Amino acid sequence: MKVLKFGGTSVGTVDALRNVKHIVEHQDEQVVVVVSALGGLTDTLIKAANLAAKNDIAAYRIVQDITARHSEIMNQLVEGEAIDDALNRVRALFYELSNAYTDISRSEELTEADIEEVVSYGERLSSLIISLIISNATHFNSLEIIRSNNHECDLEATNANIAKTLGKFKGKVAVMGGFISRDSKSRRISNLGRGGSDYTAAIVASALNANALEIWTDVDGFMTADPKEDANATVIRQMTYDQAQQMCDSGAKVIYAPTIKPVAEKKIPIWVKNTFNRTALGTLITD
Repeated sequence: MKVLKFGGTSVGTVDALRNVKHIVEHQDEQVVVVVSALGGLTDTLIKAANLAAKNDIAAYRIVQDITARHSEIMNQLVEGEAIDDALNRVRALFYELSNAYTDISRSEELTEADIEEVVSYGERLSSLIISLIISNATHFNSLEIIRSNNHECDLEATNANIAKTLGKFKGKVAVMGGFISRDSKSRRISNLGRGGSDYTAAIVASALNANALEIWTDVDGFMTADPKEDANATVIRQMTYDQAQQMCDSGAKVIYAPTIKPVAEKKIPIWVKNTFNRTALGTLITD
């Protein structure tokens, strides 16, 4: 079993999602797919929340735009008669999101809890839609699995939930959202911080003793230098966990820094690969 994580750019457009579909459906073993919100959506959801707190009707125009974006993706990628059921399931989430903005407008106050609730819809929507796009996929609600305390993962509770859900999964493809969680004490919606989808995937891979963790992004792997600044920069084909951790801690944004530790402790290899260049070898990170 492998865990595959796809970031916002990898799930941001119809063409990108076709790549995701191809990558997942051509896996030879059982996979858990962890996805981010569609590219740029988290910031858009926060923008709408700030507008709602000012009673600005533009918040609801943003919801309409977001709805149209997700609906267009489904109309192009969900096959056959499944489209009607798919649209109904997604519309139910948008109905909840609209109500959340209405509550913010009425209170005329924007709290951290409000922000965390509205941004959660990014991953809730993307994971549901992607599970409908990929053949033989099953959707898992991350809010029922991932637990946190003050944005730090509650590993004991989370690992127990993973064992009860994903650990007993017998299908070919499981799909879940990254980043989002529920607070172990209050049970309110929370998250693992920006970049937390990588970390979610690492936690799942560690709990399930996966054969590998694959981080699919928009670059070919770790580079010897920033290619925007150095035209001679090349992909680093293989590196150790420590080397990757040092690069992340020094500012490399290829993967979220906390991602490495959970899989390194289990000696699970990490592959960094490019969703838009599937034949590229990528970077392998091992002990």
